[in-house]
Amino acid sequence: MSELARLKWQCRRGTLELDLFLSRYLETGYASANEEERAEFVQLLELEDTELLPFLMGERVPSSKKQASLVSKIRSSVAASSGLHK
Repeated sequence: MSELARLKWQCRRGTLELDLFLSRYLETGYASANEEERAEFVQLLELEDTELLPFLMGERVPSSKKQASLVSKIRSSVAASSGLHK
């Protein structure tokens, strides 16, 4: 299984919201991300849904500045593509 196929599979989560956020970033931001950001994305995918969802919904902020930056980028990419404001 290719790296991209594995990540697509990992982006499929238990909720529509998580699927949307993660898949959208994978489609629109991952290819242009540097290695450090890609590694952060892989780490985010390792989180449990109950931990990840509040980050992506804007209810909590990750303690890691790098993760917080990536979460913000993911949220912005979904907002931009759907015409929503941050």
